[in-house]
Amino acid sequence: MEEMCFDNRELSWLKFNTRVLEEAEDITNPFCERLSFASIYQSNLDEFFGVRIGSLYDQMLVSKDIRDNKTDMTCKEQIYAAFDQVRLLTRRKDCVYAALDKELETLGIDIATFSEIAPKDAQYLDAYFEHEIRPLLAPQVVGKKQPFPFLKDKAIYAVVVLGPKKASKSYKSDKLGIVPCSIDVLPRLVRIPDYPNRYILMEDLILHYLARIFSHFEVKSRSLIRIIRNADIDPDEEMYDDDTDFRQVMEQLVSRRRRLAPIKLEYTGLMDESVIGILLKHLKLKKNYVFYSESPLDLSFFSTLSDLLRGDKSLFYEKYTPRYPADIDPKRSLIDQIEEKDRLLFFPYDSMDPFLQLLNEAAADPDVVSIKMTLYRVARDSKVIEALIKAAENGKEVSVLLELRARFDEANNIGWSRRLKEAGCSILYGLDELKVHSKLCLITQKDGEDIKYITQIGTGNYNEKTARLYTDFSLMTADQNIGEEASDIFTHMYMDEVVDEATYLMVAPLCLRNKILERIDLQIERAKEGKSAYVGAKTNSLTDKVIIEKLIEASEAGVKIDLIVRGACCLIADVPDVTENISVRSIVGRYLEHSRIYIFGSEDPEVYISSADFMTRNTTRRVEVGAPLYDPDIRERVLEIFRILMKDNVKARVQLADGTYVRARQDGEPLNAQKYFMYE
Repeated sequence: MEEMCFDNRELSWLKFNTRVLEEAEDITNPFCERLSFASIYQSNLDEFFGVRIGSLYDQMLVSKDIRDNKTDMTCKEQIYAAFDQVRLLTRRKDCVYAALDKELETLGIDIATFSEIAPKDAQYLDAYFEHEIRPLLAPQVVGKKQPFPFLKDKAIYAVVVLGPKKASKSYKSDKLGIVPCSIDVLPRLVRIPDYPNRYILMEDLILHYLARIFSHFEVKSRSLIRIIRNADIDPDEEMYDDDTDFRQVMEQLVSRRRRLAPIKLEYTGLMDESVIGILLKHLKLKKNYVFYSESPLDLSFFSTLSDLLRGDKSLFYEKYTPRYPADIDPKRSLIDQIEEKDRLLFFPYDSMDPFLQLLNEAAADPDVVSIKMTLYRVARDSKVIEALIKAAENGKEVSVLLELRARFDEANNIGWSRRLKEAGCSILYGLDELKVHSKLCLITQKDGEDIKYITQIGTGNYNEKTARLYTDFSLMTADQNIGEEASDIFTHMYMDEVVDEATYLMVAPLCLRNKILERIDLQIERAKEGKSAYVGAKTNSLTDKVIIEKLIEASEAGVKIDLIVRGACCLIADVPDVTENISVRSIVGRYLEHSRIYIFGSEDPEVYISSADFMTRNTTRRVEVGAPLYDPDIRERVLEIFRILMKDNVKARVQLADGTYVRARQDGEPLNAQKYFMYE
């Protein structure tokens, strides 16, 4: 029976992205937010192919015997099972696009095709093409002396089958023509004059004029294509030696990613099988990796359409400004207030300003001697970094562990590392074997002969932008025990080591998962003794098999377990006699549920917040930190937040025993947890 309790990570993640697509379908959401969800669905899927399918593809090339440790599926089986689901989802996405497109027309926005264009408008587009677009095009005919061009990741190309014209003696067989359609200096939405909001997509316009571009040929068929390239790349040992700056290695890595092998070919329009075969030959892909779409290949233009409709507030979520916490006085010293009592920020409902105020206060405080911080993803215009630079300029010792291996944020982090180093900050780029994913800040004060610590531990990045979009916690405490352990963590990291023992904090990779397992074991013992036993957890993903097996054991022992897992969940709940004491739910709504909460026990429970998901990469291959909530008011607040999330019956989906998800049943009054927290 136990094998029925496991789901494949990739297939479970696709169920999550289905929930994102459902939000695009949901007519109770404001219209422009539905546009946003459709675009997010597509960008999520692009990353899934680049990272997850790319990783499986690489593993499959190494060995055909590598299997998923939960479902025993080979890499090939996982890839093909995912492809089957993606094809079904693509049909659903096409229907969503058609519905949204129809609704756009009712709002006065028309995305036209050339066949719908009136003659006078066609004349304008003809002139626009000749004067604005054509000079920027780089069409190519593929032949013996014209090699197949490099196709950029996620860029759109027009592909055309070219036959010899009757009068031509130069060409006797069909050829392939390719035209790049992604022109960064021109708007993708080409406005048609005399209409307030009528447009044609750049790629559709280029597609129409292919006969003019390849005037010496007969155009036999035409279509648009887009490829996704493998993005699963890590720095190899051979890329650097002891004399090479790791930042240079990461710059090379970012450059290499642009040239990695294609992992997906998608197309729209009519394409001959022979053309698909030619493309696959050059891209070194099999036919299974080809996907047909009836809707545009890139939905990012939806954000432009939303901007056009910005004047109608009913089409968007009601504007929400994060509040300054009522229990923090902005006119008093943050350090003094934290020394009086622990403080907790709950993003995006609370403003990030108190934490920024703390950093700026520490930068100017003569008693502060050092600030140590881990950074993973920061905003492009980061006030956090500006505060650290100010502290360094004020003579504070500022040490920043800036993880350069934050996928897709490498270039941004490389730039910030230069700024920090130029300002006099000490910079570390991470550990040799482990990513540093913890959200940890340590402010050290010298009070006479005494050393005092202010420690901040969070569940999310130090990023002002995402703090308005993601739900996260930020704990600020003057607990000296926690401060000393945080100091020990930094000391070990500076020596390229990790802590192997911690009394108060949970610290991956060596003392987080074992602490979680120990606490679940205590609940198992309580259940066996006939006492109340409980485990609650909120994470982004649950894929760690060791933790999953322990949760199954706890369920079989009678421990009540509530799991809120936004994304991939490899544990299937409610299987009779095995996981019937486990509930799994996922919340997808206005904000991305990013906070992590661990709860152990129902009577006087232990409560932690953490940067770590229940994923093997987080528990064994990263430096993560979980913090206990000792303050009774804060602990009760987080427990109440968890209880409200468990009662959500508007945006929550509940997992069934077959692994599918359905919307939570609305018994009683509707409760949208995110809206509740906005106005509590």
